[in-house]
Amino acid sequence: MPDRLIRLLPFIGAWPGLGRRQMLADLRAGLTGAIIVLPQGVAYALIAGLPAQYGLYTAIIPPVIAGLFGSSHHLVSGPTAAISIVVFSVVSGIVPPEHPAFLSYVLTLTFMVGVIQLMLGIARVGTLVNFIPHTVVVGFTAGAAVVIAVSQVHHFLGIRLEAGYGLVDRLRAISGALPATEPQAVIIGGVTLATALLVRAYRPRWPVLLSAMAVGTGVGALSGGAAAGVQMVGATPGALPPPSFDLIAFERMPELASGALAVAMIALIEAVAIAKAVGMRSHQRIDGSQEFIGQGLSNLLGSLFSCYAASGSFTRTGANYDAGARTPIAGIFAAGFVLAVIVWFPDVTGYLPMPAMAAVVFVIAWNLIDWHRLRDIVRASREETTILAVTVLATLFLGLEFAIYVGVFLSLLLFLKHSARPRLVSVVPMTDRPGRPLRNAHKRGLAECPQVLILRVDGPLFFGSLDHVREGLWAACDRGYSHVIIEGSAIERVDLAAAEMLAQETERMRDRGGGLWLCGFKDDALRLLRHPVLSSRIGEQNLFSRAGDAIAAVFETAPLCDACQREGADICRLLR
Repeated sequence: MPDRLIRLLPFIGAWPGLGRRQMLADLRAGLTGAIIVLPQGVAYALIAGLPAQYGLYTAIIPPVIAGLFGSSHHLVSGPTAAISIVVFSVVSGIVPPEHPAFLSYVLTLTFMVGVIQLMLGIARVGTLVNFIPHTVVVGFTAGAAVVIAVSQVHHFLGIRLEAGYGLVDRLRAISGALPATEPQAVIIGGVTLATALLVRAYRPRWPVLLSAMAVGTGVGALSGGAAAGVQMVGATPGALPPPSFDLIAFERMPELASGALAVAMIALIEAVAIAKAVGMRSHQRIDGSQEFIGQGLSNLLGSLFSCYAASGSFTRTGANYDAGARTPIAGIFAAGFVLAVIVWFPDVTGYLPMPAMAAVVFVIAWNLIDWHRLRDIVRASREETTILAVTVLATLFLGLEFAIYVGVFLSLLLFLKHSARPRLVSVVPMTDRPGRPLRNAHKRGLAECPQVLILRVDGPLFFGSLDHVREGLWAACDRGYSHVIIEGSAIERVDLAAAEMLAQETERMRDRGGGLWLCGFKDDALRLLRHPVLSSRIGEQNLFSRAGDAIAAVFETAPLCDACQREGADICRLLR
């Protein structure tokens, strides 16, 4: 199929080779996802300040659109805790949740979020997500897994907590409420968790999560269920997603603009980070721009059918992958199951015990943590370990919506730190080798000429690093070198500020009776250095393509140094 057609309709790329086995795997994964999203949709809608059915609507339409038009085969979109909290924060700052216009503001915000995301995707700026380093993705995933697991502890123990706790407050509240633990809830959750572990160990081809949920539901029924005080998921309202275009108020967009941009960016970062995280496990290449388009269309079209802002879900994406999903059709199956439940079986979720659901989420959270890569990062690099630790801590204590920002910001800071201090290596020609290649003088114990320093700059030469290079040149002059040759084959780029610095240093060293010589620079840098504004100051006679030509030119103007004349050394002659 033509690449252009696949780019326009990415879901058709999953059709070739889609057989009965793959369809059955997607069907099982879709059923698993539907079971998980039913209680989540209700809970997340309440977090967003909306009636429960709007969470279920958001679990039907956005996953289908995002799955069809995104690039990931496993990412599951829909209502999420982080986006629900941000939506509530943005809209409640304008009107209170009990206000009749609250729903209109939420749907208008969602419409704007979809437009922003779609425009970014069409502009093909998805490459921005490449600035999310691998280490940040691993740390974000691990931290989010902990947050997800902790959010289910009170259900596992049968403790009732109010919504809205942060991680520390939630742990403190759980520890204070431990005496109220329900033994029946722990038994149901424990049996469900044990079933999942046993099935995975001894029957890995079985649907692990479905098997665990079936056993947990059976144990819950035998223990008396809700009549015995076990908290159940509860019945869902039976209504289809109604059209809502008339609720989108275009006159309210100016006051929602800043909030819409924040929600759009947070949702995109979360969705792409999750897609990349599961892509590393499934070895699938993720197209960031296409994910932007998929997320934008899902929110844009979803807002027209009573859905609030959606993004990628860690829990459901992890469950989708672990359940064996092969294509985005698994998300369509999940949405279809949710729709069927809403229409025909609105009471079925009333039989699902919350402790069993919590145990399933524990298994998913554990699988989200990439222990192998965590160990590799810790062993390989201290700086990467710092980035990892900061990202995890930010995820735990600052919230999912800020953790990516913190990790990326720290990574960029460390990158700029290294870029601003490129290595300055003293090199000399290997006179006994063909071509006289330049080698590290200190590393190889090679003799250097006391008046001519050949300096290789390993790294970019730009406005951020010019002070470091200038200090290296001044230090060379302080050590008695009158001539410095900068060998630029390892310089990745030269900007105007750095070129101006080189011109200034050339003039300064020339005034001191010496000179600054430049050789081996790449073509783009040489074109800049030979610009009339700079070449008149640097001098064409100071620019060389080859290091050997620069060395020969320097020693034609530099007399035999005093040290060589006094000690009878032959370093200068060898370098010549």
